[in-house]
Amino acid sequence: METYTLITLARAIHIISVVLWIGGVGFVTLVLIPALKTTGARDGMQVFETLEHRFGLIAKLTTITTGLSGLWMLHSLNIWHRYLEPAYWWMHLMTLIWVIFSLILFVFEPWFLHAWFRQQAQQSPAKTMQRLHLMHALLLTLSLLAILAAVCGAHGINLGW
Repeated sequence: METYTLITLARAIHIISVVLWIGGVGFVTLVLIPALKTTGARDGMQVFETLEHRFGLIAKLTTITTGLSGLWMLHSLNIWHRYLEPAYWWMHLMTLIWVIFSLILFVFEPWFLHAWFRQQAQQSPAKTMQRLHLMHALLLTLSLLAILAAVCGAHGINLGW
């Protein structure tokens, strides 16, 4: 297969992975958590844990495929130098979002975050649900900014520096 075809395929895999991953974060932030807040805090946390566990595998797989396809494109196109150019700040943001989510999914959540949220939910379910919502809203906002800037940047529109 020629290089151009492989790069196009990698870009398609990258975009599909981001759509599934950040789309899921959007659903959780904009639909699931607000709906669960109305069901009662304790029940809401229990339902959230059940549904989040089911989405967790999807989030992990799409985070991995996003990272691998992005890394492959960086290497194949030999565009590492973009990390040194301020005009490509959106690449830094995309990478930062990926690192944050990877740390949450593969390190923080299994090691301590899940247990900490469960403990907090027992003490103050409504406050915990509010924190969870705020955290997801912040991550979704940063993710959408990265997507907006990346699409614009990839098409020659510089949104900043």
